[in-house]
Amino acid sequence: VQLQASGGGTVQAGGSLRLSCAVSGRTVANYATGWFRQAPGKEREFVAAMRPGGSRYYADAVKGRSTISRDNAKDTVDLQMDTLKPEDTAVYYCALDNLFRSSVQNSNYYSDRRTYDYWGQGTQVTVSS
Repeated sequence: VQLQASGGGTVQAGGSLRLSCAVSGRTVANYATGWFRQAPGKEREFVAAMRPGGSRYYADAVKGRSTISRDNAKDTVDLQMDTLKPEDTAVYYCALDNLFRSSVQNSNYYSDRRTYDYWGQGTQVTVSS
């Protein structure tokens, strides 16, 4: 199983970026996927997740400004980020939970980085003020 994140870059505050994660070895429609980020000197934190059934979860810091989506035909998971702020600057990682068609209802499960078994290499997002 491999995850390849792309789409990072440098934007001004208020701008937008669309991150993409290409997944090989798993069908994204059957597995929970998530995005996390890690800023220098800080722990990796949850950004967004999507369950196999389509339910979505967002961190409070990005709620209303970000949208997670997937393309089942291409096995990709995207994160659209709008109205970016300097505090969004971080390396962004995509991740996949290897539990087939997870039916876990607790949202905390999907926001916990320990849930995820496979990780992409990360893509840098820098937001300038």
